[in-house]
Amino acid sequence: MVTGTALPRRPERLAGYALDAAGAWDEVVAPDGKIRPAARAAMDAVAAHDLRALRALVREATRATDMAFNTASGPAEFEVDPVPRVLAGDEWDALAASLSQRLRALDAFVADVHGPQRIIADGVMPGRVLGGAEHYEPELTGVRPPGRRWIGVAGFDVVRTAAGELQVLEDNLRTPSGIAFALATRAAVAATLPAIAATELRPTDGAVALLGRALLAAVPPAARDAADPTIVLLSDGPANSAWWEHAWLARALALALVTPDDLVTRGDRLLLRESHRTVDVVYRRTDHDRADSPIGALLVGPLRAGTLGVVNAFGTGVADDKLAQAYVEDMVRFYLGEEPAIRSVPTYDLARPLALKEALERFGTLVVKPRAGHGGRGVVVCPHAKPEDVEATRRQVIADPGAWVAQPLVSLSTHPTVVDGRLAPRHVDLRPFVVQTADGPEVLPTALTRVAFDAGALVVNTSQNGGGKDTWVLA
Repeated sequence: MVTGTALPRRPERLAGYALDAAGAWDEVVAPDGKIRPAARAAMDAVAAHDLRALRALVREATRATDMAFNTASGPAEFEVDPVPRVLAGDEWDALAASLSQRLRALDAFVADVHGPQRIIADGVMPGRVLGGAEHYEPELTGVRPPGRRWIGVAGFDVVRTAAGELQVLEDNLRTPSGIAFALATRAAVAATLPAIAATELRPTDGAVALLGRALLAAVPPAARDAADPTIVLLSDGPANSAWWEHAWLARALALALVTPDDLVTRGDRLLLRESHRTVDVVYRRTDHDRADSPIGALLVGPLRAGTLGVVNAFGTGVADDKLAQAYVEDMVRFYLGEEPAIRSVPTYDLARPLALKEALERFGTLVVKPRAGHGGRGVVVCPHAKPEDVEATRRQVIADPGAWVAQPLVSLSTHPTVVDGRLAPRHVDLRPFVVQTADGPEVLPTALTRVAFDAGALVVNTSQNGGGKDTWVLA
């Protein structure tokens, strides 16, 4: 940690900044204590400010947008740390290519399991993965979404290991959030560090247009010649955890923001209730994401009839099931005939006796997750948990191994973060977004770095005192 409230100009090192004792990779400070070359410009920009004042300026900018995330306890301000995370351009390009490859394989998997299920017939994946997957929708077998793409928008949780390797921790394919938070975070931080943002970074201003192209790719064939297809953003309403983002994106994309009460079906068409105008595409951002839900009752008929495009369609959640994650690298090889360009964090399929035996032998070193969990809920980081909680989870796993997965603990990389007016290491991950346009997968020119504000915490979700950082990609 620094000794004053501002950093010295053009420091070679961060005076007093202590690297993580557990040996996590630090995104800014190399093991020799020197600032990494890619982070130099960002730290120079930060050094020109008093840290408390910088944090206050960024907070003022985010509060002006009412940026918030709803939690079980009510609305929570989305906290943004002012120290940006920086990625070199070549590293970003390699990551973008690898995630595009991953999305192509995952989309092929969703189509396959709602079709011939070749991956199971050929013995690449056991059928029980589907049997226990909460978001597998067998009633959608044979459905071909407009554009032949099930996954229109994907968000990947990418972490950096202690060795510096980027790996995918989780795939988010149902209703991934964070795009608006990433763009609003960039606006807030760029207002305080304008010189570097304007001259040395790749711009993010094409992200909304690219997302719009992904929505247009889902327009049904009958409406593709229309000058103005009707696309709506469907939300649960203000109670949804990402309601702020829904409203932000609807404004940015010039879409009608609707709830299920605003829609009605007539025959095989979905209509806006008040105007009776036919809806061509639904950008679905609802938590009710099963085909047998009330929202499914509205959308599935038109989707099956081919008169409606849905981004993301029901059934995509089968691919971000935490057990399916254990087989993503096999999916890449099976569907694409390619070697995976990015690895997954290893995932134990605990229904396999040998995997269960190995996991139980080293249970106290693992991260254990319920298959159906999301938002960090139900995750037990055994090395950091209370012994009684570890033992209770162990008993649950023994009782029903197929309901859980386990992964080795990845000590997420750290990043200097303003804490009480000083810089301290806090763990971070990265959420980039890949969309599918008519031309195939494309990576949005923005990403959200999520940060855990509690010392040593490895869960970066907003509901557990997490927040965000701007992510700078060098030109």
